[in-house]
Amino acid sequence: MEPSSSTTAETLLAVDAPSKSYPNPTLPSPTIVLHPRREPFEHGLLPIPKLIFTDGTLTLTSIKQKILNTATKPSQITSSVLAEVVDIPIDQAVLVIDTLVSVLPQLSPQRTDEDEEGVVDVNDLMLFLYIQSYKRLLTRTHKDSATVTDVWPSTSVFDGVLSTLSPLQLVRSNTRRLMPSQVDEEAHQLSYLNKHIANMLSLLAESVEGEGDESMVLSLERFEHLGFLIHFRENGSKRVQLSQISPFFANSDPDMPAAPVSITQIHEWLQQNINASLDYITENISAKENITQPVLDVDVTMSDACNSHVKGPFGSDHANSRSLTFVEGVSKASVFRHGDDIKGSIVKVSHCHDSVIYILAPLRYVTVYGCSDTTIVLGAIGKAVRIEHCERVHIIAACKRICIANCRECIFYLGVNQRPLILGDNHKLQVAPYNTFYTQLNEHMNEVNVHATINKWNEPLILGMIDPHDSLSHPAGVSDVQAESATCLDPELFTNFLIPNLLKAESKKPTKENPFSLPEEYNTSLRKQVRHLLFH
Repeated sequence: MEPSSSTTAETLLAVDAPSKSYPNPTLPSPTIVLHPRREPFEHGLLPIPKLIFTDGTLTLTSIKQKILNTATKPSQITSSVLAEVVDIPIDQAVLVIDTLVSVLPQLSPQRTDEDEEGVVDVNDLMLFLYIQSYKRLLTRTHKDSATVTDVWPSTSVFDGVLSTLSPLQLVRSNTRRLMPSQVDEEAHQLSYLNKHIANMLSLLAESVEGEGDESMVLSLERFEHLGFLIHFRENGSKRVQLSQISPFFANSDPDMPAAPVSITQIHEWLQQNINASLDYITENISAKENITQPVLDVDVTMSDACNSHVKGPFGSDHANSRSLTFVEGVSKASVFRHGDDIKGSIVKVSHCHDSVIYILAPLRYVTVYGCSDTTIVLGAIGKAVRIEHCERVHIIAACKRICIANCRECIFYLGVNQRPLILGDNHKLQVAPYNTFYTQLNEHMNEVNVHATINKWNEPLILGMIDPHDSLSHPAGVSDVQAESATCLDPELFTNFLIPNLLKAESKKPTKENPFSLPEEYNTSLRKQVRHLLFH
């Protein structure tokens, strides 16, 4: 039965009228829905103890004031200013600024000079520092205790639930079914925002004459900084500008800006929308739990793996509505993904074994999780790459930045503009310069601002083994130690990787060689290999 016009209007009240009650969860989904931005939570958390504040806004308010007193402009906060105010080493301050830039909604700005300092706005920085208190969602407990006792290579005091299983064991034991789904994680992020949004608003607010909460207001410009953490989508896909969806600043004339709004009103409106989203997600999760999930075969076919997707809330395909492309559960196969095959600019590769995966497209974010004995070739990634819980994997990537966590016996062939970040419980990692190309590589790199003139593949930045953002309680008395670093691959073992040209892609200026220059010792090794082939 078609809903009546009055029912439809009531459903939309979560967006249009903050003074009304929340929509009834039994009604059809609203056409415009609030979502958390996943990127800050997935790529923006840093295990730096001095950046984790547990006193709400008390310390951060003081830090903000000191930064404003030190910086020449509130929109020009540099790593040197941050290092001085927060009292952290300059390399960690650079990491903070670069990480924040990588998770902002807009594409990273052009920086062709590797010594040039990145700059961020103080309001974005405050929100970024606040969410360092976020705790990731725990993996559900495994029902088969025998499965989790088969550890590799041994149990460590630093190991979490997932790091006690090798990636291959994760696939064979179906442990990936116990991992939080996209819907679970979104609900967890929304709950965090629901609890802390009042504090976040106070960090953005400015004081005016008045009494109590009415003296704290947000201008349109400061309100739009909330777009760092949330966004609205219409009909599951089209993103709606934050200021245009709010009842406070919609249709605001740039020549006559809207008056600042009390954070009390904004908080009430945001909480209503967050609760409306949580209601629908909760209903969706409950429905899923009542359906028996099929057991996934280890040797899943290539077509099944590549076309897999996650069913999401609000009656739409979650992967499609959030512009995510998944390559999951591939075993003993080769998978090619080009630009036309990928929806959006975010790709997640997970639980692939004994395979070769090609993702040849310009992207913003890539996550590789729980893979083993696999070669993964990534195109140009303009924001961030995260490699986690992988074993005996070769990663080839041209990217702005990369984070490696809890991996073992992996080799990373990198063309990377920022220092590779290594953290967690790693063993026997190796790094090497970038070693391949494909026809559209230069075009893709230009599109996402990855620069071939800067390659910091051999300058890893090492942080601690304990991740304060996981929800596990670490053993009492265990202090954090620096993670194991990566060694440079022996030049004698370095080879070029040839990508099959299965797709005759056209380019105005086709890439005909590796765009990243090689150190002399690696060039010498390649020349020796060529001579050996010619004369033997």
